Amino acid sequence: MSADLVVVGAGVVGAAGAYFAALAGLRVVVVERGAIAGGTSSAGEGNLLVSDKEAGPELDLALYSQRVWREDLAEHAGLWEFEAKGGLVVAASGPGLASLRELGEHQRRHGVEVRDVAAEELRDYEPHLAPGLAGAAFYPQDAQVQPMLVVAHLLRLARAHGAEVRTGTGVTGFLRDGSRVTGVRTTAGDLPAGAVLNATGTWAGDVAALAGVHVPVLPRRGFVLVTQPMPPRTIRHKVYAAEYVGDVASSDAALQTSPVVEGTGSGTILIGASRERVGFDRTFSPRAAGALAAKAIALFPMLRDVRAMRTYLGFRPYCPDHLPVIGPDPRAPGLWHACGHEGAGIGLSAGTGKLVAQALTGHAPDLDLKPFAPDRFPAPDRFPAPDRFPAPDHFPGTGPATTEERPR
Repeated sequence: MSADLVVVGAGVVGAAGAYFAALAGLRVVVVERGAIAGGTSSAGEGNLLVSDKEAGPELDLALYSQRVWREDLAEHAGLWEFEAKGGLVVAASGPGLASLRELGEHQRRHGVEVRDVAAEELRDYEPHLAPGLAGAAFYPQDAQVQPMLVVAHLLRLARAHGAEVRTGTGVTGFLRDGSRVTGVRTTAGDLPAGAVLNATGTWAGDVAALAGVHVPVLPRRGFVLVTQPMPPRTIRHKVYAAEYVGDVASSDAALQTSPVVEGTGSGTILIGASRERVGFDRTFSPRAAGALAAKAIALFPMLRDVRAMRTYLGFRPYCPDHLPVIGPDPRAPGLWHACGHEGAGIGLSAGTGKLVAQALTGHAPDLDLKPFAPDRFPAPDRFPAPDRFPAPDHFPGTGPATTEERPR
């Protein structure tokens, strides 16, 4: 069998790419060495955010993705529990609020909806917030989905348009005709294809290396705490501290934590966010968990008396310039990439998938892909060995929060 497109990776980005490609009439085969949503997609919070992005290509992609979620995928929103809850970004001090207002003004010029919230209005948005906060900004475009449901249903919808999904099928190399990629070699045999899409998240650099090209995607570990169930709407929006925006844009390898707190439909409260570059180390970090808890309590003092039931972790696929890699790779014609979205992959997946499908079918994509070009990075002094894959039992997606807890 041959395919028009082989998608490598059955996470949310791969699922979105497969759905939009199949919808456009391409014969699509998705190959995944583990289970669907077995990596980062099962270990995040399901954010669809514009609030944490400064003006530039990533914000453009986030706004475009918002339109895809709310228009192209609107009829399916209930399948993955789409919730337009909005985001509240809180500043603790006057200088922090001034920086937040400046960011909001820049974002407005690029199509972001931002409402300035005065200190005396904070309790109208979140009754349990700590007193003495300087103010906030409210982002009504921010939304939430259940990421594992997104992956499962996008792949189901892709199959309804003729796509095939093969789990337990690892890619071991690429078929070539000269420099051109003409398919993949897998643990289940060769699969010829007109194009191959590398959507393997934190392992995208390793898959690219199998084709002899350099894509510097690295893992960035993050923890999430899950509390005991609370009454519905105890916390009404996604609430986070203003310093979270700086942490997202930082390249620091050391541990960073900033409070991100939100409720779920089942009553549990999710508490993030931490970031650190420790490779694929899955060791529990009391330091990270303790910092998350302390900062969440500072934002919502009532959490002091709430038990944390469990914690889970994931690895964000991080690029040095904090932009994803999207589009065809001129160094290996026939190879395409959709990876490196870091902590924004759930939200950006819909737009990424549609743009890739447009370009694959010969249409001008709705958004310029040049800022996300795969060959924008300098060649390394030493090319990484293409055998650095963690064993399957080290997939970031093993043991995430359960569907019943509605991890985001």
